[in-house]
Amino acid sequence: MPRVKHASSSLKRRKKTLNAVKGQRGSRSKLLRTAKEAERKSMISSYIDRKKKKSNFRSLWITRITAACKAEGTSYSKFIAGLKKANIELDRKILADLAENDAKAFKTLIKQVAVK
Repeated sequence: MPRVKHASSSLKRRKKTLNAVKGQRGSRSKLLRTAKEAERKSMISSYIDRKKKKSNFRSLWITRITAACKAEGTSYSKFIAGLKKANIELDRKILADLAENDAKAFKTLIKQVAVK
């Protein structure tokens, strides 16, 4: 039987790795070994940053809610505590959107929380 060297699959694998690191500088985009390292590192960073993104958005929402609460004369912590006592289950994403886009609805929420 003839010997098979897997040249086509090796080339496909090499091309896939080099395409993944196309924007890198210097040897990171040209040489296979450094390209593999760069690809591995970029995949790790992207995984970590997908997790960080959630934290960043939560802090952004909290900042927006805090600003809207201050404008109405209450604090963020009192507002959230009042929501929990009143059994109003709105997450911070929705509250931040209300604070930014629908001030009237947010004011009624603050009044409901202050009453109870």
